[in-house]
Amino acid sequence: MAENGTACPKPMQATSTGVFQGENPLDYALPLVIVQIILVIVLTRTLAYLLRPLRQPRVIAEIIGGVLLGPSAFGRSKAFLHTIFPPKSLPVLDTLANLGLIFFLFLVGLELDPKALRRTGKKAMSIALAGICLPFAMGTGTSFVLRATISKGVSQGPFIVFMGVAMSITALPVLARILAEFKLLTTDMGRTAMSAAAVNDVAAWILLALAISLSGTGKSPLISVWVFLCGAAFVGLCILIVPRVFKWMMRRCPDGEPVNEIFICGTLAAVLAAGFVTDTIGIHALFGAFILGTLAPKDGPLISALVEKVEDLVSGLLLPLYFASSGLKTNVATIQGAQSWGLLLLVILTACFGKVVGTVVVSRLCKMPLNEAVALGVLMNSKGLVELIVLNIGKDRKVLNDQTFSIMVMMALVTTFMTTPILRAIYKPAKRGSVYTLRTVQRNDPNSQLRIMACFHSGRNIPTIINLIEASRGTEKRQGLTVYAMHLMELSERCSAIRMVHKARNNGLPFWNERNQTDSDQIVVAFEAYGQLSHVQIRPMTAISHFSDMHEDICASAESKKASLVILPFHKHQKVDGSLETTRHEYRVINKKVLQHDPCSVGILVDRGFGGSSHVSASNVDSTITVYFFGGPDDREALALGQRMSEHPGITLILVHFRADPNLEGVEMVAIDEGDKGSSNGDSNTADEEAINAIKQKLTRDGSIKYEERAVNATSDTVDIVKEFSRCNMVLVGRSPEGTVAATFSLNVKTEFPELGPVGGFLISEEVSTNTSVLVIHQYSSGSRPLSLEEEEPTDGTEND
Repeated sequence: MAENGTACPKPMQATSTGVFQGENPLDYALPLVIVQIILVIVLTRTLAYLLRPLRQPRVIAEIIGGVLLGPSAFGRSKAFLHTIFPPKSLPVLDTLANLGLIFFLFLVGLELDPKALRRTGKKAMSIALAGICLPFAMGTGTSFVLRATISKGVSQGPFIVFMGVAMSITALPVLARILAEFKLLTTDMGRTAMSAAAVNDVAAWILLALAISLSGTGKSPLISVWVFLCGAAFVGLCILIVPRVFKWMMRRCPDGEPVNEIFICGTLAAVLAAGFVTDTIGIHALFGAFILGTLAPKDGPLISALVEKVEDLVSGLLLPLYFASSGLKTNVATIQGAQSWGLLLLVILTACFGKVVGTVVVSRLCKMPLNEAVALGVLMNSKGLVELIVLNIGKDRKVLNDQTFSIMVMMALVTTFMTTPILRAIYKPAKRGSVYTLRTVQRNDPNSQLRIMACFHSGRNIPTIINLIEASRGTEKRQGLTVYAMHLMELSERCSAIRMVHKARNNGLPFWNERNQTDSDQIVVAFEAYGQLSHVQIRPMTAISHFSDMHEDICASAESKKASLVILPFHKHQKVDGSLETTRHEYRVINKKVLQHDPCSVGILVDRGFGGSSHVSASNVDSTITVYFFGGPDDREALALGQRMSEHPGITLILVHFRADPNLEGVEMVAIDEGDKGSSNGDSNTADEEAINAIKQKLTRDGSIKYEERAVNATSDTVDIVKEFSRCNMVLVGRSPEGTVAATFSLNVKTEFPELGPVGGFLISEEVSTNTSVLVIHQYSSGSRPLSLEEEEPTDGTEND
């Protein structure tokens, strides 16, 4: 069929026979789409890296990258546009982009919990409604202006709804990332923002479905009614069928076992089938996928396997194509002349005014402070992928023309880009107070309440942490032990970052809070069970940060909770053969930074299965704990913790006291350094003697505390004694032991882990054959002691970890 006297272009074949056959691979669909994908990924990732110092979410880089590839920048070169993005290739690109979008919307649906929406408080619901209604009204007013100027001839009803939806959307994933960047996820403002945004998101999808049903090109108005009714019927059937099917599959996917591949394939096929049904109805294929994700369970092995298999491919490879596809439809050059730029400014101001003012007014009525209310309004003005979806559907349905589409894309880009700098400028959270004195385990009143913050990366650390808590709970005479269990989670670029928001519970509230009963996370269950059976208060916390500043969360939380001891897991874990392998090197950097900015005493736990692989009940505890005492504040802190542990009826404490023999080798060189310390060294020696005498007075006849004093006249003696008493369940040792014995030992025994100190590093070296867990203690000193964490030079030619 001819059009205007020219033949239609031939459809592209999939693959070429190669350049040696005289063919250009870019004339064929598969090689061309490969080049397009590579170009899009390289450009968007480069922009994301360049925008990282500005703390912009990755969606900004992807939107800008898409616009740059289109006719606004690189596409101004006709040669580039017709070579890389020829018109005949766009259907293939759009198909791949929409396929990725379908699965991405399924993942987004997994993040939305309908049960959580029903529990949304009145304040968050009021803010959400204000953040929808006023922007929608403002968007309706703007639509009349645009329709009278640059959008003449479009259907009024669909155009009003599309403009209202575009103005009232809040991007939930973008909002979650910005809140995490500013450490606001677990604050009252962060929880309010996420709840309001979730309600906003659901309302936006409903309005978008209405807009799509109204935008049909059928001649009869009844067609829109039929589309909407069929869509509602599809949702109703899904509500009746989908949860039952997923429950049936979940029962056949037990924890700890591989998920059957047929369930994965069946779920992915169901996502595509749901997309086909909604597309057939006339809404959009992504609606079916979103509904299926929303109705699916939010945790369990099946969902974890689905997310793991799908999200990297979708969010990393296919989804950027959607931004490129949008960018190819965006031509900033169409915004020209005073009228167009004035309309762009009008749209931006209207969008900002509606969101910010509506949110601020209701927030103030809810008695929220002014700076928080304004910050919340700015946060709710964030746009993202859903905004582009609305605009693309509007353009495909001929509701938005090229100029209006470009103006709305620029509005989404500007409003999202401005969120971070404005929030940084106007919101200055009050610094947490640090007025408390009990920052160490060693204290004048040993019966006062002890607060410990135990950090963990994964469930691997949980049994040892619980058994360590059980050992540290003391006697009934004490005022008790409160433990804050902090889950350290990396803030990643993956779409499942929103799922981390659900884990960021109310800091300090019990795990068995009624609002959290739907969470079946094994970690929560383990702590909950122990907390209910013991006299220890277990309180959950979550640190969701980039590794580069996660130590700030740990230190700030320790201060706010007035912790006396922070326990950090070592960056290596034990393998089956007993050796240690690195989990992630970033954990070591975090440990070092916490030591450098210590808000209280800090312990680094080398986990080798203290108490076994599961929690041991109090009546079955039978452990031996050894304290190596050389001298100094760190050793006194380790001794104070060991003394508390010895009060447990199932624990035997062995105190090994190292004393220098008068003929100790190398004592002359050490004496010079010791003499430079002056009176402070004398004070430390006096404190050491007092600590040893106090423990001697508590030696019990039942053998729960044993005292061993060993004289050392050579470094080899120290090594032999350390090895001799390493056959126990746990060793407590100071990070920086003091005294002549410790100094000579440090000079002659090198370690590659300065954060563990000389003795702790030696205990995990290959020279000591033991499966003993090691807890290295650093006592808080208010900055009075120098802290060296410089790497030691390896003595065996190996590289440092």
